[in-house]
Amino acid sequence: MVLYTTPFPSSFLSFLHSLSWALIFPCFWLGDRLLASFLPTTYEKRQRSDDPCYFQALCIIITTPVYLALLISSLPFAFIGFLVWSPLQAARRPYIYSRLQDKARASGAKLLTEWRATGSGKSFCFGTANVCLLPDSLARFTNLFNTQARAKEIGRRIRNGASRPQIKIYIDSPTNTSISAASFSSLVSPQGSEVTHRAVNMGMKRTTSMEYKGDNSGENSSEEGRDGKNGGDMGEGEDSPCIIRISGEDSGHISDTENDGMSGHVNVACLAETEPDLQKSPTSNHKHKEGDGGSLDSCTTSRESLVKVRMADGATDQSVINNKLLYKASIIKKATARKKKHTDDILDHEISAFFPANLDFLCLQEVFDKRAAEKLKEQLHYYFEYVLYDVGVYSCNGCCGFKFLNSGLMFASRYPILDATYHCYPNGRGIDALAAKGALFIKVQVGTTTQDQRIVGYVSCTHLHALAGDAVIRCEQLDLLQEWVSEFRKSTSSSSAANPEELVAFDVICGDLNFDNCSSEDKLEQQHSLFTRYKDPCRLSPGEEKPWAIGTLLDPEGLYDEEVCTPDNLQKVLENEDGRKEYLVYPTSKNQCPNQKGRKVPLKGSGRRIDYMLYTEEGLNLEWKTEIEEYSFITQLAGLSDHVPVAMRLTVSTGEDES
Repeated sequence: MVLYTTPFPSSFLSFLHSLSWALIFPCFWLGDRLLASFLPTTYEKRQRSDDPCYFQALCIIITTPVYLALLISSLPFAFIGFLVWSPLQAARRPYIYSRLQDKARASGAKLLTEWRATGSGKSFCFGTANVCLLPDSLARFTNLFNTQARAKEIGRRIRNGASRPQIKIYIDSPTNTSISAASFSSLVSPQGSEVTHRAVNMGMKRTTSMEYKGDNSGENSSEEGRDGKNGGDMGEGEDSPCIIRISGEDSGHISDTENDGMSGHVNVACLAETEPDLQKSPTSNHKHKEGDGGSLDSCTTSRESLVKVRMADGATDQSVINNKLLYKASIIKKATARKKKHTDDILDHEISAFFPANLDFLCLQEVFDKRAAEKLKEQLHYYFEYVLYDVGVYSCNGCCGFKFLNSGLMFASRYPILDATYHCYPNGRGIDALAAKGALFIKVQVGTTTQDQRIVGYVSCTHLHALAGDAVIRCEQLDLLQEWVSEFRKSTSSSSAANPEELVAFDVICGDLNFDNCSSEDKLEQQHSLFTRYKDPCRLSPGEEKPWAIGTLLDPEGLYDEEVCTPDNLQKVLENEDGRKEYLVYPTSKNQCPNQKGRKVPLKGSGRRIDYMLYTEEGLNLEWKTEIEEYSFITQLAGLSDHVPVAMRLTVSTGEDES
């Protein structure tokens, strides 16, 4: 199947569409600004309360009649443009496929060779997030504003987190010879391209964010130039690992106030190979903040549930130890080593202040605004080579009823996209029916076997009906989702003699399903057959979550509170039960009590988890085994969205012995 790189099949139709939208846009923009001026966010309300001269109120009084007059004068042009724009949507394609044209930064072909090199299998990292990029006036109903700036900032934060090298932690101990899984921790390779093997003076701490002043300062004008200049300092995440070896020797000489685990010495060596920087990582642009152990300018690791390191007192002579610094350490036991209520809960899990390193696939929802989608796509292309955006239909094309907004779905991948299709849910109701909510199905190639068979994976991205009380509608959409997934896999499978049979490595569903696994009102969705075919890593059974699972829906009223407006602060809040009760939306309960800020807080639960990542082993290669290695709740988009993104690392094992 040919992937669509343009929204229309001919340049003439594209010209007509651009012309009609040019007539519509002034009216659309003026109406959006006029409505937005009467919908202040809590952040703007606080600013106005600090303004004794009521400057903001004066601006509204002056601008409102101006906006209104211009809006009325633009209506005739908008009407003419609409008469041309609406019928054109029948010829519009359901998505736009964008591929990075800069071959120096392209890596898709290189990634395909990794499966053959490893032999025994590979791990893949998936992420999903609802980013609420609606037109500004509509975004304000969820207490968010400045959609265009948020889109760019969201893209920058995602690529900042994903483009970091990964950390591998090896524990050498007389009683523990295991090798830990690859960490989601943060890291930056040593500055200076001349350094290829260097021990880095570092302190390891919990998984904190990387001092995002570079992201928030708004100094973006020279960003790309700095990226190009510093790009060679840091290679691709998988090519520049930070290897941390923890030895159990001489542990008797170490004392620490946090003596929960064994003690030992730590040798740290960051291996920075000098090669073309795939994504021209911008992380080197961030300035170090004194005392911030999570700064991007220091080579730091964190895995809060695994390792915690403090620097030893006194100076160390690097020349004596051959540029390898020894630090005293205290090891905190992994979270999985704690006493578990359920023995089958063996995967690593954490609340992380940033997206995982080496993120392979990203599914986004509510990217409704077309200009914001373009800005977000440009930022994501610094890390992801392949992007599908502007997904969905408009007007009366393909779905029942008029569609004012597209589906809001977006997909980004480091691996080549082989095929894609989109389906619109036909049963939307109320205000939700104005958007072409549906499902996007993608087939990607992730490797080749020694017999030149393609190894592929399937990813589905969806956003279900949102209105409360419409459980039947959501269940019907889940039925359609399962049916469409099966049809897509059948229509895109390859098993002819000329085309050797493909091997399927994974089948994953990501998205905002708009129901949780705890609310009594969502019992119908909780018992849907989708959860018998696909596994939810956070779920024990209908109505029962795993103890470590938390909600992903934030209380919009508290988005700009100092306690949660930064990735670090939000992480600390979500790690605390009282903090979660303060800032997460909880399943409805009859027994509620007011907290100190007047919000209602239920007596139990960990918040409404409506953002899901599901996987299945059905239809995969029978000799392969799929399991979840890590699962993360991510706070990196604090202040930019009312949802908490989630990520999981899925390992596909072939059963072959490593060479």
